[in-house]
Amino acid sequence: MEKRLNFKVLGPLEVTSHDAQVPVGGPRHRTILVMLLLSPGRIVAVDTLIEAVWGDRPPATARTQVSICIAALRKTFKAAGFPGEVIVTAHPGYLLQVGMHRLDSEEFSALVSSAELAVRNSRPAEAARCYAEALALWRGRPLDGVTGRLVEDEARRLEELRLDTYENATAVHIQLGEHQKILPDLAAMVREHPLRERARHQLITAQYQSGRRAEALETFRDGRRWMIEELGLEPGPALSELHNAILQDELSPAVPGPDGEGPLPSKPVGDPLELPPDVPGLAGRKEELAQLDELLTPAVESNGPATGLITGVGGVGKTGLAVHWAHQVAEHFPDGQLFADLRGYDEHLEPTTAGEILGRFLRSLSVPTAQIPSEPEERAALYRSLLADRRVLVVLDNVRTYAQVRPLLPGSGGCCVLVTSREQLSEMLAWPPRAWVRLGRLSPYEAVELLEKIVGEERVAADPPSAARLAELCDLLPLALRIAGARLASKPHWTVSRLVRRLSDERQRLDELSSGESQVRASFALTYRGLTAATALLYRRLGLLDAPDFGAWVAAALLDTDLLTGERLVEQLVDAQFLDVVGLDATGHPRYRFQNLLRLFARERAEAEDTAEDRRAAQERAFRAYLALAEQAHQRAFGGDFSVIHSAVPRYRLPGELGEGLLTDPLGWLETERLSLVAVVDQAAALGLDELAWDLTMSVVVLFETRNYLDDWRECSERALAAARAAGNARGQAAMLHNLGALEMRLRHFSKAYASFAEALELHGRAGEEHGHALVLRNMAMIDEMRGDLDRAVERSTRALEVFRAVGDLSSEAHVLNNMAQIELDRGQTDAAQRLSLESLRVSAAIGEGGSRSLALGTHRLARVYLAQKRYALAEEAFLRMIGVVRAQADMLGLAHGLLGLGEARLGAESWGQARATLAQALEIAGLVDSALVEGKIKLALGEACWKCGDRVAARRHFSGARTDFARIGVAKWTERARLALAGTDPVGELPAEVASAGETPGGT
Repeated sequence: MEKRLNFKVLGPLEVTSHDAQVPVGGPRHRTILVMLLLSPGRIVAVDTLIEAVWGDRPPATARTQVSICIAALRKTFKAAGFPGEVIVTAHPGYLLQVGMHRLDSEEFSALVSSAELAVRNSRPAEAARCYAEALALWRGRPLDGVTGRLVEDEARRLEELRLDTYENATAVHIQLGEHQKILPDLAAMVREHPLRERARHQLITAQYQSGRRAEALETFRDGRRWMIEELGLEPGPALSELHNAILQDELSPAVPGPDGEGPLPSKPVGDPLELPPDVPGLAGRKEELAQLDELLTPAVESNGPATGLITGVGGVGKTGLAVHWAHQVAEHFPDGQLFADLRGYDEHLEPTTAGEILGRFLRSLSVPTAQIPSEPEERAALYRSLLADRRVLVVLDNVRTYAQVRPLLPGSGGCCVLVTSREQLSEMLAWPPRAWVRLGRLSPYEAVELLEKIVGEERVAADPPSAARLAELCDLLPLALRIAGARLASKPHWTVSRLVRRLSDERQRLDELSSGESQVRASFALTYRGLTAATALLYRRLGLLDAPDFGAWVAAALLDTDLLTGERLVEQLVDAQFLDVVGLDATGHPRYRFQNLLRLFARERAEAEDTAEDRRAAQERAFRAYLALAEQAHQRAFGGDFSVIHSAVPRYRLPGELGEGLLTDPLGWLETERLSLVAVVDQAAALGLDELAWDLTMSVVVLFETRNYLDDWRECSERALAAARAAGNARGQAAMLHNLGALEMRLRHFSKAYASFAEALELHGRAGEEHGHALVLRNMAMIDEMRGDLDRAVERSTRALEVFRAVGDLSSEAHVLNNMAQIELDRGQTDAAQRLSLESLRVSAAIGEGGSRSLALGTHRLARVYLAQKRYALAEEAFLRMIGVVRAQADMLGLAHGLLGLGEARLGAESWGQARATLAQALEIAGLVDSALVEGKIKLALGEACWKCGDRVAARRHFSGARTDFARIGVAKWTERARLALAGTDPVGELPAEVASAGETPGGT
């Protein structure tokens, strides 16, 4: 006899060979083997095996451990005498080759198929034999002893299949008249599964036809008791009709059998018109309605029904849109409209099964109750037959799974099915619906329009700003807007602004929008309860952050897990419509965000379900991940940990490859995360995390300075400063005062800047912070230089230079050398200035790839030296090099200075037209950075270029603009220069060497 393995899953997992047990191994080996046996001959992905073994929390070595288990199983089968590959590696996982081996579940399926064929061909005896052989393969609860959610789900499916098969076999025995033979086993089956109506129907029938009328009636009463107590429902119509027939001593005219006896109606008596009332006051949705109209266009290559899908978060108006469209197009479906709420998100009731809906639809199509088959498959076949030559619209509302939809799809192309769901229904999308509407929030205009329809145009028109704010507070969600509108309509003495004030309190907003039968909170809760434990935890933790949007790496930090798990759980929240995808970041990764009401609900759930310690730990972990990445971005932008000091806050390091991938473009990453970083600083400061707040601000200033985000610069520095002061943190206060001083210096508010620097200097001295002390000295020296106190500027620069060299801060060293070169230019010592500029460039070059900021600053200063020496060709060459660097960094301020210098070099070389074009470009760039000083200098130089080109009108216009700019910021020397140029008494000539002072060039802080 040929040797083969015998795999058994219809009971406890068992593997034998010639009746000898083949040991499978430990729990993991058993789970992996079961997953392969459940898909014989098909590839099972490694990810699926990992989920089956470990669920939502696999270890980092999961893939390796799966591979080890597969190798062990192969070794086991080889030891049992099977050298060939029973388990084959096939991308992206493994495949079990049943081939010459036996698998009881496959034998079971084959026998059941034979039985069903025999039933269709009216051979009940053969069917009974096949069913008996199939059921004999069962040895107990399927997969008993093998654990894991996926395996347990499959075990429940197999058990349900066994029960269905038993009932089908019983129907055959009843057809054969073997009532007494089946009674003992059938009675035991009903006792074990008291809520299975079909089995109880069969037992009552067998008892009655065996002459046990009293027992049959008691079986009905017992079943009715179970159903009322467990489900709160009366028995179904088939059981009730059977009971009535027994009471009258006549057998039910339609005993559920394998064939569903009884003639079918040739044509429904009346056409069903089941649509609910149209939604009053539907606002907007013109584009979505047009999408749905595609369902009315006959498909070229499809014989099936036109299918449409509307998806969206709870409260967005899916049902309203579906019902409104259905009423609009009802005339296109002369044979009727069917509607069913499948209760996929009902808080109190189980989702409606397709079998229940089919029964109801068949009755709506005038099929007598007695002729409705009890088996779902037969009901579906009858349903499709009745709709085969008709045009009927079927609206299926609140669908949770595709399994609810599939049996309800007509078979003909004349019908149309429209489904609404909060899920993406990926199985349905595998055969793309003709119209898929991803329903989002209303536009602000549409939201106000909806309020007008509910409240009345006069009340809304009386206060348009409040109406717009009310729509915003309702997240532009139709459900929330209807609730808010209803509150106003019921209280005519309320103004719109009064309700706005009530909703402005975030702690009360969901309460205000959750009264009566329509509740925003309840709508969210229904979807929330359907999330897995891990996904719900992530949802709650994301709600703890104030970041306006985020990447999947934030989820990994919040859960302290790997990126793949974080991405998977985030995408599950997207599928549940709890998060929106708002685009891609610079590295191609998706960005996600909450709607405000959903964020508030997430925080509510976090406060209700998680401890304060767990919430705080998750927040701090995310904040420390932001800090770690911002610090690395600063280091890459500067070429090292330069021009900054740090706190001792421990960093949360993401896996190395992830960090590398995010920060390939450090300024691009900072730009993407800018608003989130500002929010983190604000939130950390509010939570008393002063060290984290000031450290993160220091790391992000490189972005604020380069991209001219002055408001963010001030907001973060002031919030962090307030937190440091509240904590008595001298070092943190000094760091933020230095930040604010650099900002005031950027704005040419030198007195304010000097005052902040002086306080920072004293606090750094008190804290013993030498590096921070030197950074402040460097900036104070820059102000000294601009005020003309050159000796003090040199003294402070020299002291700072010593510290920078001692601590290895190359960027700051190059910066100070550059500033000292400017001082020598002010003194007229161009050779000394050139020497210091070249020394600055040498230090910048030593930084390496990240030293571009210092290189740009040093090159700019050297170009200024060449201008002062009237070496215009060298100056132009240097300015062009500097422009290339700052353009690559998107440093708009640096680019404005570079183009200004290039224009001046071309003026000096008497290339008037070329100079004019360059300076015009410089002026356009300067308009993007809000710096009156640099804009005034460009206008002054551009006026001269226009004068040289003979365009006196344009020259005077630019001179006048320069004078206005200089006067506005109070720089007397430059104001006077512009006045003289405008008066025509000063031939402008050579611009002074300090035309671009150090405080405004790249790297000014």
